[in-house]
Amino acid sequence: MLFGLAQEGVAPKAFAKLSKRAVPAKGLTFSCICLLGGVVMLYVNPSVIGAFTMITTVSAILFMFVWTIILCSYLVYRKQRPHLHEKSIYKMPLGKLMCWVCMAFFVFVVVLLTLEDDTRQALLVTPLWFIALGLGWLFIGKKRAAELRK
Repeated sequence: MLFGLAQEGVAPKAFAKLSKRAVPAKGLTFSCICLLGGVVMLYVNPSVIGAFTMITTVSAILFMFVWTIILCSYLVYRKQRPHLHEKSIYKMPLGKLMCWVCMAFFVFVVVLLTLEDDTRQALLVTPLWFIALGLGWLFIGKKRAAELRK
């Protein structure tokens, strides 16, 4: 998958190169390194259920974050471009109200996640993901964005 993405220009070009035996070795190595994250998770939390809870909780939090951004974008779109919203044939049922209902539900879920120790730990670990993304952007994304602008 990483090899295909690199060929399309979506992933770094280094992953598009094959070894002498026509194997995407760099992509496989990267995938193996990522899978080692699971080993680290099991070392930090020897319970398979605990590791699973950590990963699924972080995933759920990130899912809610992405959808909160989408809902906020929709609210801004409606406020800044009401004429375009009126012309649109794809309208969110109950518009603004449902955005706020969804975001209130997300807040409710986050509050629930603070009630148990294992999900609270995942909630506290989630900012590390954003830090990793920020560092990735600083070292890789900025350079790539500059290349695309040229």
